[in-house]
Amino acid sequence: MPTPPLSSVGSIASYLILAFLALVVTLIALILSQGATVIAVSELYLGRTITIGDSFRRVRGELGTIFGVMMLNGLATFVGLILLIVPGIYVMCRLLVGIPAALLENLGSRAAVERSWQLTEDSAGRAFLVFLLYFALSMAATMLFAFPFQMAIILVKGNPSLILVFMGLAQVGTFIANVLVVPVMTIASAILYYDLRVRKEAFDLQVMMAPLVGPVTGGVPKVIT
Repeated sequence: MPTPPLSSVGSIASYLILAFLALVVTLIALILSQGATVIAVSELYLGRTITIGDSFRRVRGELGTIFGVMMLNGLATFVGLILLIVPGIYVMCRLLVGIPAALLENLGSRAAVERSWQLTEDSAGRAFLVFLLYFALSMAATMLFAFPFQMAIILVKGNPSLILVFMGLAQVGTFIANVLVVPVMTIASAILYYDLRVRKEAFDLQVMMAPLVGPVTGGVPKVIT
């Protein structure tokens, strides 16, 4: 078997390094955007105003918690998918509101996952509809921003340099698609979180009572002593 040219090996190594860095940046951006979006939706729901900068500042100290929730959700869903596809989807739906629970109730990663499981009891179907919307939008965005470059990779398979260019463009397109679609999912999960609390814990009455018992913090009115 002929040894690939050093230039090709170097190009591949450079691409792998750039791909890894892009993955890390994308993950951090995803965590920040999800957390800031949940905070913003919460403030709007409670009738308060907040700036984009304030949303990001408030979530900076919660990056580890959000990442922990995402990892636990992914692990639980993966185990469910190994057992059978349907249990994995069910678990994924039951854990949809873990990040809002973590941020708005000041919970740790494990407690937030358990809280999501509690809140979504008998409501997995509603969470499933949110996921259906997300996947439909994600597929449409990917087809628009990334699929053309993925097809181009196949067409130029004999040109390594162009392959690397189109692979990079495909990653950029995927990133743009995620930037556009993920906030929709995050907003929907935050709204679902509050809706579940209203239905199961009369959270709307707690908010109405807030002027009497104190400001609402972490989703629960704090009594003034």
